Parts: sequence; structure tokens; C-alpha cells
Amino acid sequence: MIRDITRRRFLAGAARGAGVLAATAAPLGAVAGPGKKANPFALDVERLRKTDPKLICYQQVGRFVSPQPGPRRIAIGPDDLVYLAAANSVIVLGQDGARVSEFTCTAVVRSVAVATDGTIYAGVRDHVEVLDRSGKLLAAWATLGKRAWLSSLAVGENDLFAADSGNRVVLRYDKSGKLVGRIAERNKERNIPGLILPSPYLDVELAHDGLLRVNNTGRHRVEAYTADGDLEFFWGKPSGAIDGFCGCCNPVGLALLPDGRCVTCEKGLPRVKVYSKDGAFECVVAGVESFPENWRQCSLADCTVGGLDVAVDSQQRIYILDLVANDVRIMKRKA
Repeated sequence: MIRDITRRRFLAGAARGAGVLAATAAPLGAVAGPGKKANPFALDVERLRKTDPKLICYQQVGRFVSPQPGPRRIAIGPDDLVYLAAANSVIVLGQDGARVSEFTCTAVVRSVAVATDGTIYAGVRDHVEVLDRSGKLLAAWATLGKRAWLSSLAVGENDLFAADSGNRVVLRYDKSGKLVGRIAERNKERNIPGLILPSPYLDVELAHDGLLRVNNTGRHRVEAYTADGDLEFFWGKPSGAIDGFCGCCNPVGLALLPDGRCVTCEKGLPRVKVYSKDGAFECVVAGVESFPENWRQCSLADCTVGGLDVAVDSQQRIYILDLVANDVRIMKRKA
């Protein structure tokens, strides 16, 4: 779990987005006492913890526990092997959760991605480490400084994209480790508003259409960028309803289905959902009821820990990593 970072550090950089956050946060409110009227604007959290069964379009077909405590990210390799970033390691597992191998890095691994040739990219706090499929360290790229916090990686044919939560930017590298671009930073000339990140959950995914998908959590939306950093479109809205994203900062994780549909996961009210390529809500993969330990971990008003991560295999099954329960659930679309 992401426990070793303070909320103050991330809120300090997100202060400029306070207006957005204030507009999207619903008051939690307390139950009215004797002689007091209930707050008509209070968010009914108990109601939101119940998912309409008609909206759930996936069923669980497998589940296993992470071999290491505190897993942070999950990725699926080219052979449908499961890769977990946990402790100082990248752990490789079979689809049944059996450990295949475990590779040690120089520091705590916070993100992982696997290329089609089996090359492993591990993001430690301030730099990327490259391993071959046997776990041999091939390279350690240059540090990004003290503020860096590499929370997600996405690898393409010629590039690696690294989401740096600390500096609120997505970095584009070539395969040699040379930094060739910065994406999603505020830029008035390019009409890019910039990232608002109240907590360190910046994710980046590379779609088959060649566009990156980035979660702008403080704005409660998913943004699509070209590799050169142009903002093409975005979708998402702040809402406690099932089709929106609530709390301080959601969605916290993304994965992509082959046809461009987007799988999102949230914290505070932990849930996993599927949206169309254009951002229309389609269905629920797993609702809040599925993650009791996770939703007890934090409130909607202040949640810098907990959450979920998600990945998709070649059979379009969805793997949900529960950062609190320390397990992985495999979900399959209902017939």
C-alpha cells in the first residue's frame, strides 16, 4: 500500500485545484440527533455501498493472495503471466497465483510494465530499472529527483511512458532511457489544464489506437493524449452515482480492453467499472460490497491509502488487485 508518503506533500502541489475539489466533494454529514433536522445535502454513503445487481456484468472465476504484503501495481505479461510490484520485488505468478519467479530491484517497486519480448520495466520511486525476462538487471535509468514518485508505467514498441505522481507529469522515454517528452503538464498554448493529484495515484495506459489514457484524479476524469503530448479528448464527471467518480480523487487505476473500452477502479468507495471508448458507463465489474476491508480503510473525505489496481489478459478477463486485502481477483464477463 502507498503508506510512506504524506498527504501534505501531495496537497501542497494540488492547492491550485482547490476550487475544482471543493466543487466536486459532497459533504458527508452526520446522522441527525434528537431535535435536529437531517442535512439534506449529506452524502448517503450506506446507499452508495450497495450495487444494483442488474448493473454487474462480471463474475469472479479465481482469486489468490499476493506472496508479498503491500502490493502496489499489477500487470499482465505477453504470456498472460501476472506481474506484481510488491516490496523490493517484481513477482511473476501464474494465472492460479502460483509463484513462477521473483526478481529483486534496488528499492521499493511502485510500478511495473512488461514488453512483448518479455523485458520488464520496474518503476522505483525516482527512476526506472530494466530487467530481462530472467530477472537480470540490464539498466538503471537516471534519477528524476527527490519529488519523483513513479506510480505507473506503460510500454509500447518504441517508447516507455512513466507516470510521475510527484511531479504531476507523464514522461516519455525511448527504449535506451533517454527522456524525449513530457505529457499532461499544464500548458495554456496547448489547451492542457494540467493534473490535479491530491494523492499519488497517477496511472497511464497505452491503447491500441496509439493514444495514452491518463487519469486526472482531482478532475475526476480520464484524458487521452497523443505520444507527442496533445490532449485529444477527455471524459468523466464528479458524482456519487454509479456512472461518475466521487471523493477527493478518482479514478485511481485504469486498464484497457482490446476494443478501446476502459476499465476504471476507485478508492474511498472501492469499485471497478467498464466505460465505452468515449466514456459512456456500461456496467460494474465489482461493487463496493466486494471490498469490505478496502472501504473501511479510508473515508471519501480523506483517503491517501487503500484503493485498487486492475489489468486485462488476452482472454479479456479482468484482474483486480486489492491493495488492502492483499489479493487478486479474476473476473470474467457473464454469458
